[in-house]
Amino acid sequence: MIYGSNSALVYLPNLLLMYCKNILETIGNTPLVKLNKVVEGVNATVLAKVETFNPGNSIKDRMALKMIEDAEKSGKLKPGGTIIEGTSGNTGMGLAIAAIIKGYKCIFTTTDKQSKEKADALRAFGAEVIICPTNVEPEDPRSYYSVSARLGKEIPNSFYVNQYDNLSNRQAHYEQTGPEIWEQTEGKITHLIVGAGTGGTITGTGKFLKEKNPNIKVWGIDTYGSALKKYHETGVLDKNEIYPYVTEGIGEDFIPENYDFSVIDHFEKVTDKDAALMTREIVRKEGIWVGNSAGSAVAGLLQMKDKLKPTDVVVIIFHDHGSRYLAKIFNDEWMRAKGYFDKKGMTAADIVGSKKNVELITAGVNQTVGEALSIIHQNNFSQLPVTREGRIVGNITENHIYSELIKNPELKNKPVETIMEEAMPFMDIHTPVDTLSDTLCKQNQAVIVKDFKADRNYIITRQDMVDVLC
Repeated sequence: MIYGSNSALVYLPNLLLMYCKNILETIGNTPLVKLNKVVEGVNATVLAKVETFNPGNSIKDRMALKMIEDAEKSGKLKPGGTIIEGTSGNTGMGLAIAAIIKGYKCIFTTTDKQSKEKADALRAFGAEVIICPTNVEPEDPRSYYSVSARLGKEIPNSFYVNQYDNLSNRQAHYEQTGPEIWEQTEGKITHLIVGAGTGGTITGTGKFLKEKNPNIKVWGIDTYGSALKKYHETGVLDKNEIYPYVTEGIGEDFIPENYDFSVIDHFEKVTDKDAALMTREIVRKEGIWVGNSAGSAVAGLLQMKDKLKPTDVVVIIFHDHGSRYLAKIFNDEWMRAKGYFDKKGMTAADIVGSKKNVELITAGVNQTVGEALSIIHQNNFSQLPVTREGRIVGNITENHIYSELIKNPELKNKPVETIMEEAMPFMDIHTPVDTLSDTLCKQNQAVIVKDFKADRNYIITRQDMVDVLC
């Protein structure tokens, strides 16, 4: 274990204790981990700087502490003050942790695009969180930039951090992240890849590394809907480049002062879909639980792999932790709703997995028609499989029950087998979606899917197919 430079060394009889005086001393000295399966086909050594090892689980802890300490030195932040910031979540977490140790209050604004987990995490650390709309101009008084700036002026004894234009942001990475990478690679790094947002990480880290070796290439990862790439290439802030995007943590619709574009050699844009899918791939293939920007960075690397050679040593920044994306990137339903899952290759098992209620409810042949109708109403079903001794032997629908009861109301007290219809078709759980679609024709409102290995049955309706495929 590596401890911060201010760690205390305490001698006791026959015992040596080494500990950090508080959690802030654990910031930095994060590991460099070689990527393997997820970068197959990349003709270079690829290393990830895994920033999830910071106490707030992101690289933003570094600059959050630096901005607070510099504000204290300058007198902008006074004892008992309130820290105010617009944040996508990670910077807020770093600020909140530092505020707890140093005795400050926090108010954060964020956008409705950010995952719920991020806002919940900030509140868990005692911060007040204000949610603002995403799809407004930065200058709009409703934007999270504008709201945080206004609060900084209105609230007494407060400090508006402004990570975008606060140059302590990039200075933190110049002093810490860059030197760590240089030392960990023994100066062999040839390429730095960073998902770019505020500009602090890519500019500060890149500046230090280029001072050590001007031949090092610094590649920024941007997203479609962001203005950074176009601005880097033309010097023009093109509003036509700006539109809503899903990827969190990277991209901007204005140009923060932390950027020094002379440090950056190239920007590569990555789609929301490619970023999301690659985020999941990193976790499944490397066992490193990372967030959205890491997926963007690796996807961008794969798009640029032809620019690399075997002797190259590439370092990718893994900014934050996947636990902040449980309701989005790591939620199959959300991924399907966004259209990120390829429908080709999907099977009945995928549809079963997407259903909230998967337990198969049935009626026994000896239950009355009235009881079967009650089961249908209680569960908001349109049909119900009928079983005899655990085996599905028939089916009954709400429409059929009503039509029969109109003819003979006394049927309500008769066994359901007296009016049940033919059982739904049975299909294996690994049946392709295309085959399921053909079976769910006008004559079949639903099918029974059998998992033979687990000996379990499930029902898939036409609506289930529509929910997953559309």
